[in-house]
Amino acid sequence: MVLHLTVNGEARTSDAPPLTPLIDLLRDEFHLTGAKPVCREGFCGACTVLVDGVPTLSCLTPAALATGEIQTIEGLAAPGALTPVQAALETHEAVQCGMCFPGMVLTLTHLFAEEPRPARETIRAALAGNICRCTGYERIVEAAVALASANAAA
Repeated sequence: MVLHLTVNGEARTSDAPPLTPLIDLLRDEFHLTGAKPVCREGFCGACTVLVDGVPTLSCLTPAALATGEIQTIEGLAAPGALTPVQAALETHEAVQCGMCFPGMVLTLTHLFAEEPRPARETIRAALAGNICRCTGYERIVEAAVALASANAAA
């Protein structure tokens, strides 16, 4: 069975077995290594990608079921450019080791697409499925709160 996928706006095909975890296909065949296979149990959120704009755990998703537009961290902005979410996280020095960063960015990207000015509690709730062992989350939340405030002022 040939899999037909759209990844970061590009049509892709693969002859990988249909039950291959999406993360393995993205990393091993398409060489998109932003999503991280940390726990492989859907617990940490480091493997999060967007499928039709919705955060999806790529370690638990069979490649054959990822039938919509798949967006990885690599496809969010042009090379050398940052999205508003990425810029806010950088400005607030919210990233340390970087393992959770792609999942956090994609989760927040979805949140801000749905709600441009989320409250602090909404931000914390959205990030509940993303584990960061380095930062304690405060700088991540502060970066998102700052972006929400900037959106409110615009």
